[in-house]
Amino acid sequence: MGSIWEIDFYSRPILDENQKKVWEVLVCESPLDIRTNLDSLFRYAQYCPSTQVNSGWLRTALQEAIDKAGEAPIKIRFFRRQMNNMITKACQDLGIPALSSRRTLVLNQWLEQRMIEVYPQEPGYQGGANPSVRLENPLPQRLPDALEGQKWVFVSLSAAELAEMPEWDIGFREAFPLELAQLSPETRIPGVLIFSPRALPVAGWMSGLELAFLRVDQSQGTRLVLETGTAESWILANIKNSTTLAEAQGFEAAKQNANGVHFIGVQSDPQAEAFAGFWLLQEVNLP
Repeated sequence: MGSIWEIDFYSRPILDENQKKVWEVLVCESPLDIRTNLDSLFRYAQYCPSTQVNSGWLRTALQEAIDKAGEAPIKIRFFRRQMNNMITKACQDLGIPALSSRRTLVLNQWLEQRMIEVYPQEPGYQGGANPSVRLENPLPQRLPDALEGQKWVFVSLSAAELAEMPEWDIGFREAFPLELAQLSPETRIPGVLIFSPRALPVAGWMSGLELAFLRVDQSQGTRLVLETGTAESWILANIKNSTTLAEAQGFEAAKQNANGVHFIGVQSDPQAEAFAGFWLLQEVNLP
């Protein structure tokens, strides 16, 4: 399997000599395994003058990143929906699929680090917020009919137990090093297991989504919601049983205690030792 990249192309809190915002492209490699060495991940950064902000400049910058990396990624993730057209066009011109995604965990941390350590050192730095445009999210969707009616359960594992994930029998998977979230081995990581006789098709459908995170939604009753892409969400279950309601509250509390880290797994039944799919997730606030 090839690499996956995360990119951001947006203005920074820096003004040039003409008092125009300086733009920047950031490129970093997504970790795909829980044992990935974060220091080994490819990174690339380049400032862009405000007069050259277009898909052509971005395409050239991405090609330079590809040349430095030695190979092109199999896909590129980006979280800013307002940059969809420009980023998608640049990636299409390079023959690389571009996917809107909130699974940009390394990029998010890198941006935070640069906001503190890099941009303030630049001439023309403007302190204060550099807000992104906030877009409304659509309401959660029903699951496709073929996926409804599955059984599921709240569970938890320790960070140390999750570290053994590479040894597990898993069909579709994606994870990241727990050091990204600064978790101790004893930290309890909450999760949800879905059981289905059609486990592999269910896991295959989920792998085609840009999985972001699970959340318990209480805006209209209590629902378990799967967030995907940059704005999509799916109702996994409506929660009405008092015992399950308590478990849902425990899931959210444990997720908060684990810095947003949690997981979702798909198995054929509760006795199965293999997973049709298993994804480590983290709920974070995007820039």
